[in-house]
Amino acid sequence: MQKSILLIYIFINSLFAYSQDFDKGKMDSLFYKIEKYDKGMGSISIFKNGNEVYHKSYGHENIEEGIHTTKMTKYCIGSITKSFTATIIMQLAEENKLSLNTKLSKFFPEIPNSQQITIEQLLRHRSGLVNYTDKPDFLKWSDTLRTKEEMIGRFVENGILFKPEEKSKYCNTGYVLLSYIAQEIEEKEYAEILEERIIDPLNLEATYFSKSYGKKENEAQSYFKYGSWKAGGVSNLGNYDGAGGIVSNPTDLNTFFYALFSGKIVSMNSLQKMKTIVDGYGIGMYQLPFYERSALGHAGDIGGFQSVSEYFLEDSMMFSFIANGIAMSRNDILEGVLSIYFGREYNLPSFTTYKVSNADLDKYLGVYSSPDSPYKLIFTKKNGMLLCTPTDQPSLPMEAIEKHKFRFSQADLKIIFILDEDKIIVSQGGDETFYKEK
Repeated sequence: MQKSILLIYIFINSLFAYSQDFDKGKMDSLFYKIEKYDKGMGSISIFKNGNEVYHKSYGHENIEEGIHTTKMTKYCIGSITKSFTATIIMQLAEENKLSLNTKLSKFFPEIPNSQQITIEQLLRHRSGLVNYTDKPDFLKWSDTLRTKEEMIGRFVENGILFKPEEKSKYCNTGYVLLSYIAQEIEEKEYAEILEERIIDPLNLEATYFSKSYGKKENEAQSYFKYGSWKAGGVSNLGNYDGAGGIVSNPTDLNTFFYALFSGKIVSMNSLQKMKTIVDGYGIGMYQLPFYERSALGHAGDIGGFQSVSEYFLEDSMMFSFIANGIAMSRNDILEGVLSIYFGREYNLPSFTTYKVSNADLDKYLGVYSSPDSPYKLIFTKKNGMLLCTPTDQPSLPMEAIEKHKFRFSQADLKIIFILDEDKIIVSQGGDETFYKEK
């Protein structure tokens, strides 16, 4: 008996030691440099075997009021909301209140192709419906908090891109509809469903659904870098509903995902369906590779907030990162975080800046268009900075990184000017598009 107790003690302590094994000092140094060189603000939490082994908050929750981020700071999480919505739908399916084969027409027969679109196709981004946030006038349209009827009318008007199950294409529309379906079945508001099914059982202290944002204590202000930080934000979070309307923090997100992947809030059978990847997407999650490792999780981007949650199953490691301001690539930050945690060779960023004179910026001014994009790109300059303004969108401050090369880190956007050919190469998320000057 005494020997068994000793073995258990050694085993538990070996797990604890492994969770403490990464270089926390180097991780601190990464975020110290990001804060020191004014490259961002936000919070990160790392879980090992369900326990938090690292947390860091850096920068400001609110610059104007001089409030620094803390563990209590809350953020818009954007599309990570979809993981919560998908979980709720899987719970309803387990309770036989719907099935993954149920047709959309049962709830919204006015939606195009609704008689062919299934719940599972909505969950897996295979419905063929137009993603309503892709429309060029979306930001202007969403200046007003829209009713459910207005949202449905918009979806009907937008129509379809392809036949259901033909392929996968990321679609916020499907997840708004899924949250409406949950509300219709439960005869409750989404906020109440979320609270009863996920928040209360998991004792999440900083998570809730909000139709508006910025009025509660510890809600972070978002920022964009235009030389100095300028306030961004989402005034009408309700326009994103079950696709992007949840507020949370990294610790709560890790708690939620760890419970999900442990089979505590859905059955293991439902979890396996969620983890099954079809044409790039699971249900409420997708794969996120890191060299020889692969994680499952989700990312979000809304109104200046950027977030990501990843679970490395084989390592029993979960991390969530949320920023309310980024002046460097989110991928570069996460490359550093994961390299340090998993012990890969990694040098801390140096943050050198390439200088372009105000006069030289004139070479890049003009209007560019592409047959492969609905947006024209207008380049102007202001206060010694190059600005890129897509059609009906806010101006993006472009940071010079090399000769003829600029980037907007918040959106992982890079632009290369080929001046002798009057064209530019626009790269984002691994995709490249060529634009010609008009």
